[in-house]
Amino acid sequence: MPLNEADTRAKLIDKALRKARWPEEWIHREQTPGPFLPYGSGYERGNGRADYLLLVRIQGAMQPIAVVEAKPKDAAPDEGLEQAKGDARLHHVPFAFSTNGQQFHECDLRSNATRGPLPMSKFPRWEDLRDRWLNLGGEMAALKQGSDVARPLWSAPREGARYYQRAARRAALEAIARGQDRILLPLATGAGKTWIAVSILAALSERGQLRRALFLCDRDELRSQALGALSAHFKSDAAKATTRNPEKNARVIVATYQTLGIDDDGDASFLTEHYPENYFSHIIIDECHRSAWGKWSEVLKRNPDAVQIGLTATPRDIDTGDAANVDAASDEAISANNYTYFGTPVYEYPIAQAMQDGYLAAMEIVQSDVWTADTLDRLEGVERERLSSSRVREAGSGAERQLEDLREHYGPGALEQDLQLPDRVGTMTADLFNQLLESGGPRQKTLIFCASIAHANAVVQAINNRYAAWCEEQGETSTEPYAFACTAQGGRKLLADLRGSARRAFVAATVDLITTGVDVPCLQNLVFFRYIKSPILFHQMLGRGTRIDEQSGKRHFTVYDYTNATRLLDAPLKQRQREQPERPSPAESAESFRVEGVEVRIEGGERRIGVVGADGKLEFLTLPQYGERIADELRAETPQLDEFRDCWLEPPQREALIDRLQAEGLNVSAYRSVADRLDTDHYDILASLGWGETIRSRIERAERIDGWIDGQGDAAPILTALATQFSAAGTDALESRYLGQARAVRDAGGLQALGGIKIIDLKRRLLATDTEWAA
Repeated sequence: MPLNEADTRAKLIDKALRKARWPEEWIHREQTPGPFLPYGSGYERGNGRADYLLLVRIQGAMQPIAVVEAKPKDAAPDEGLEQAKGDARLHHVPFAFSTNGQQFHECDLRSNATRGPLPMSKFPRWEDLRDRWLNLGGEMAALKQGSDVARPLWSAPREGARYYQRAARRAALEAIARGQDRILLPLATGAGKTWIAVSILAALSERGQLRRALFLCDRDELRSQALGALSAHFKSDAAKATTRNPEKNARVIVATYQTLGIDDDGDASFLTEHYPENYFSHIIIDECHRSAWGKWSEVLKRNPDAVQIGLTATPRDIDTGDAANVDAASDEAISANNYTYFGTPVYEYPIAQAMQDGYLAAMEIVQSDVWTADTLDRLEGVERERLSSSRVREAGSGAERQLEDLREHYGPGALEQDLQLPDRVGTMTADLFNQLLESGGPRQKTLIFCASIAHANAVVQAINNRYAAWCEEQGETSTEPYAFACTAQGGRKLLADLRGSARRAFVAATVDLITTGVDVPCLQNLVFFRYIKSPILFHQMLGRGTRIDEQSGKRHFTVYDYTNATRLLDAPLKQRQREQPERPSPAESAESFRVEGVEVRIEGGERRIGVVGADGKLEFLTLPQYGERIADELRAETPQLDEFRDCWLEPPQREALIDRLQAEGLNVSAYRSVADRLDTDHYDILASLGWGETIRSRIERAERIDGWIDGQGDAAPILTALATQFSAAGTDALESRYLGQARAVRDAGGLQALGGIKIIDLKRRLLATDTEWAA
């Protein structure tokens, strides 16, 4: 009888593991969250991996030892072996198995030797697998159970650690136990490299193998982040070194190069004055891909006996598939410092894997050829004659330049570096602003990478003007500041607002000041107005958008690429991108494109939405006609506004209502997008269509209940946090299973701080009608 994979696991594999004497609590059906996939008007999680992860007990702590990949009963038993080997490397375990429930194949990853097929009655017991792992000779002999050097390896990591964090920690501690003193850990931005470093030091400290440690980084933001994480474990035994206080009493010191007196020539006056040679037993170099040998070499050379660990977000090998138009030489020089000194990474966790596992946000790429079609080849540059119709200024002084004063050719990297092109800035910012209007409104947290400080300032001015004009058209109050420049000349104080404010500082233009080292999890968009040739630099920039942010409801981010920067993507990331629909402007005619899966056509500047008629043919309705059909169906289901709102407040009833509209071929999300009202909740769209209610933005609704919130005593902070969630993502945000995990909610005391107030009471206040407010 054929069995699918789920049945094979339940009826055959589980039974075989029990017969092989594997305790149930030692069998983890490892489940990653799953990647974020497009669904409706947002993103939802797809299925994660459901592999078996087998653990054994060593020195009192549970240790992963094998991955088992299951396949259906009628599949070949080795069909999943390559997948199992890949998962075993990700978990950093020595054994990989593939089985169809009747037979299995096995691979020992230390030698890559395989055997099989063998009957499931021969599946190894946990004692046998543990002994095969530990009864080793050569360099692995140090891992035997009674070995002192292996004691940190057998310590348990904290509860809730992600599988790759446990694997990276284990790989580093295993290497240290074997006597390796140069260790490299490349992990994607947002993967928790600092937590891994703290966990390694904690394990060494708990087993008496940490004398003094130095955590070295190259900027104050990273130092503060590291100190906070280290202090959580080491308390007062972790401290930052300052030029006035070397903190020699602390066992773990956090310092920047500047603190240690290290300049670009490798001088280290503060280091040599206060810390003698071999003062540190362990040294961690954060962001070692940017530190460069010229700086961190002095620290390492003065502590040759220390275990030295390099952390980096840069993958070992970036395959862009485009050898030309890539500055490989400079990137190789950076990487060479890492790999020449530290050697082969003991563990790697790349950005593509993190997105596939669901630990990083999904990525959407929108490429634009605005201003490039007739004037600029994004890879070759521009000829002087093609600039004859453009305004051109000197990049430094801003003085007008005549055509005869220009060079015959300018490479794309020279634009905005050598020349200022106001027309180009205006065209590109106008297109970007329109993209924002079409995809959710102008108040999206956005980071624009520019070519120079002057370019960033020009972009900020242009996009602020666009925003001010839009506010005037909409009759709204302009936010101050809306866009700001974050460069070496200033703007850093507004980073806190970019990170946390829902009412201002939505767009930041920078050169590379925050390519790494500063976390802004809520960033929804990354924009490339700057030409780049370095894959390493590009992936550092990309890392600013990859974090998931439960507070704002961010599940994905968009890359708006105006300079073909995405050609530098690592090949696995390119394979995961969706094709993007064209986004025509209203001026274009007789063009069709898709919005939320619905066909939309522009005819004579008017947008029409496709709907399948009773005859099965596609017809295109004007926006009012489409809205009228929604209203008729809506009122047929819920004749009164109060009935509709009661239905909307209950998720099952709301979903059923939306499903009934969908069954009639009516897509509320598509209507909202075409109507350019992505700043609203779906409730406002439907209440307006069905009963003529005034459409309010989510932010308006959240602000309107400020007075009510102020009167709720101790519950006011949590209500404010929940209102902010609604501002970002609407009704759905208040019903998310992750709501209690959002940072702002936790900081306000968690959902328990609501006391006697119910979420549905808050939703009812947020969705109150104008009549109710007037009363």
